[in-house]
Amino acid sequence: MVQIKRVDTEEEIVGIKDLQMRNHKSILSQEEMSSQGFVTAEYSIDFLKKMNEAEPSVIAVDAQGQVVGYAIASPKSIMGYHSFLDELFIAADELNIQGIEGKNLNYILVGQLCVAKSHRGQGLVKAMYDYFRHILSPKYDCVITDVDIKNPRSLKAHLKAGYQILETKTYGGLSWNVVFQDWR
Repeated sequence: MVQIKRVDTEEEIVGIKDLQMRNHKSILSQEEMSSQGFVTAEYSIDFLKKMNEAEPSVIAVDAQGQVVGYAIASPKSIMGYHSFLDELFIAADELNIQGIEGKNLNYILVGQLCVAKSHRGQGLVKAMYDYFRHILSPKYDCVITDVDIKNPRSLKAHLKAGYQILETKTYGGLSWNVVFQDWR
């Protein structure tokens, strides 16, 4: 049984970091990245703590208390602390979202999403995003994130969870599908 909840302990933050590093593109083969997906950014424990103080992330925890999935909540208050994430904030501000400039919307970013290999294909992406929306939609107009164009598995999971592609942008030396959900 997997529980979907918000981060509330330092051990869970360490669990996010551990899962992040097991799925980081720097350690995966091209074949594994193509078939299983990957995460691009690397966040320090200190930065993960800062993000979770600003807005606790949504996690999936197994019966043994291990973090087996996460969706990192990233409000604008954390801008300026991580250059990779800053580029997504800048891109989001420049978007035209249904006739409104992104900078004029009260949005939250998903700073990263990951599901453990052992728990993929079980609907955890949708479950975490549904919980994310349930908890955060009273505070925000929409949620925005980006998916590396070389990560079709992740894009498929985002689309299945109800995200829409806004556009493709290039920043940080990579090309991204910028996706969002409207919560208004």
